[in-house]
Amino acid sequence: MLYPRLTFKEPNHTIHIISCINTYFSMRTTLDIPKKLIDEAMKVTGATTKSQLIKDALQAEIDRAKRKRLITKKGTVDLDINLDTLRDRN
Repeated sequence: MLYPRLTFKEPNHTIHIISCINTYFSMRTTLDIPKKLIDEAMKVTGATTKSQLIKDALQAEIDRAKRKRLITKKGTVDLDINLDTLRDRN
């Protein structure tokens, strides 16, 4: 599996990400991300590589969106569970 390759585009200090997911599914992506933003994110997260920083950030956003969606379901599902029975309390 190939992971995203990050390179600097010096004139305007942006970062380009070119990724190839794997041999079965390939995707080439170019993103302009300000160098200052990447540097700050690496500093505060402790990420050692830009690739890991991007992967962690994407995963964190996915997790946040899933939690938000789950929270909207609060109180809408009736489980009809007796906790005493589940815990073998008679």
